[in-house]
Amino acid sequence: MRLSRRNFLIGGGAAAATLACTGVALAQRPQAFRGATAIAVEARPIGRLSTTDPDRSRFGALMFRSGVDLRSQVSAFGGFSGLWRSANGQEIIALADNAQVLKARIETADGRLSGLSGPVLSPLILGNGVPLRRSRYYDTESFALAGNAAFVGIERNHAVIRFERTGIGSIIRGVPIPVPKELRDLPSNGGLEALGVAPQRSPLNGALVGIAEGGSGFILTGPRQGAFQIALSGGYDVTDLAFLPDGAAVILERRFSLFGGFGCRLRRIEASAFRSGARVDGEILYESEASHQVDNMEGLAVHREGGDVVLSLISDNNFSSLQRTLLLEFALPA
Repeated sequence: MRLSRRNFLIGGGAAAATLACTGVALAQRPQAFRGATAIAVEARPIGRLSTTDPDRSRFGALMFRSGVDLRSQVSAFGGFSGLWRSANGQEIIALADNAQVLKARIETADGRLSGLSGPVLSPLILGNGVPLRRSRYYDTESFALAGNAAFVGIERNHAVIRFERTGIGSIIRGVPIPVPKELRDLPSNGGLEALGVAPQRSPLNGALVGIAEGGSGFILTGPRQGAFQIALSGGYDVTDLAFLPDGAAVILERRFSLFGGFGCRLRRIEASAFRSGARVDGEILYESEASHQVDNMEGLAVHREGGDVVLSLISDNNFSSLQRTLLLEFALPA
């Protein structure tokens, strides 16, 4: 039996009632802060991905590097469904479902994740001064950043909002961008879960690409604009997208089952596969097993360290104390 994340969390169906657990209904999400607010975040290191095979480091095509379990006493902390990490790997921005972002610097010890320094939660504000949380664009699900532009995908009232990023890193003055009718007509809770900006030197030439949970995809900008379809399998749905330096993309997928809990999968897709009318598929880089320390993995970011490409994943705990906010990183060897 497989349930969508929202059906399970909001309590629809017998399985949700049986598990009675992890979710917080949309209306019960904590309100975003009114302004940028420094918070305290505790980090518990995750040294091994597999709880049954602690010496294992290779998982599919990836090498597990490290991870942290992030916790805070602040009720508005969590719900992260989008992730960006700077080119040097030292800064992160995580988009929360309640129309705010977490900004922080990455702390490491002996080359492994150890925590966050200077974490700040900031609300997203439209260009007219109205906070996103008080507008029709309150359900924020996907995030991409390129240069001084940040893009946020909105669910329920389907839209993409373009924000400006200032020299000090603030994300301000959001304005909706044009999107195709097919995107606006998606099911209410089946909007864009993934956004990514392709490298300039790629077949997509810097285009903004979005993918909905059900696999409907859109090239939103550039000369190759159009709709495509992600080939779904294994009960997985798309939750994020990030482009590799060579122009190929990695999609993060998540599934939930009553007895298996959450699982995640990463697939690599060639840039040339993204074209109007295409059915897009790709090779599996990693698929989680029951013993792996994963949760509701929803955010994906890519940066380079030396000869390796680093894939960072963050989980959406749905603001529930029964789930975890995990930040994991894997290396894709050269």
